[in-house]
Amino acid sequence: MKYRVVHKTEYFYGITVSHCHNLAHLRPRNLDAQQCLGHRLQIDPLPMDLAEHEDFFGNDVSYFSITQPHQTLTVTATSEIQLETGNDQLAQDKDIPWDKVRMRLAEPLTDSDRENLQFVLDSPLAATSPQLAEYAATSFPPTRPLLEAVRELMERVHHDFTYDPQFSTVSTPLSDVLSNRRGVCQDFAHLAIASLRSLGLAARYVSGYLETLPPPGQVKQQGADESHAWFSVYLPDVGWHDFDPTNNSVPLDQHITTAWGRDYADVTPLKGVIFGGDPGHKPQVSVDMTRLPEPDAGSGNKDQRPQ
Repeated sequence: MKYRVVHKTEYFYGITVSHCHNLAHLRPRNLDAQQCLGHRLQIDPLPMDLAEHEDFFGNDVSYFSITQPHQTLTVTATSEIQLETGNDQLAQDKDIPWDKVRMRLAEPLTDSDRENLQFVLDSPLAATSPQLAEYAATSFPPTRPLLEAVRELMERVHHDFTYDPQFSTVSTPLSDVLSNRRGVCQDFAHLAIASLRSLGLAARYVSGYLETLPPPGQVKQQGADESHAWFSVYLPDVGWHDFDPTNNSVPLDQHITTAWGRDYADVTPLKGVIFGGDPGHKPQVSVDMTRLPEPDAGSGNKDQRPQ
């Protein structure tokens, strides 16, 4: 399956900004079942500096600064991605009891175990608590296989919580999300991550895109796709496995991974510092995710690059 993703962010400051510095996590990662075939970042006004580097988690990051006065900023990232289909990632035959996983992380046996201990620890937006441990415990009786238990936790978050984009912001505490049973995809991912960490398990935050399909007979609206978030859990000797509590699904061929980290703060799609401007401004974000036709067999390589 091949997709083109256009992620557009527009800032209207109202008052002139003298200069700004920004970081973007917008280039999709290259993974076993996902390849970024092309990526282009368009910035208006043109930046004085533009550089790319790889962060601590292996994500591609773009840094840019604009030193001329401006009242608007538009950042458009265009990417083409190839996804392998039919890859059910859940290694049920290699699943082991979750309490044994916790013991492995308490006394790591491998370099991978030691590397992933960082995802057991609290992070600013996904901190452990007794209340979250209690919420998770229902799905984690002794000796239950890890992935089976996490799947049930995902299902419970999906059914127990209402998707409400008016309820929360990035800074809304998880205690409020838990008590009100409301939030958005970032909240549900953080809730699941902190719940798993409260049991001594390793979980990380995944940022990316989700293709949304229109109802039968209706035309897909531009900008109807989403910048999305889900979570992964670590299974020793196997690797990481993704779960999407917002949609109660295991991400396969409609999810595109951009970046991962401890929580949203590590992988914010676009963030920065401005000097000047209206402090009350809010960005306008749209995402278009389009399936591209596959080339005919025998017609040669017709992979298209972002224009």
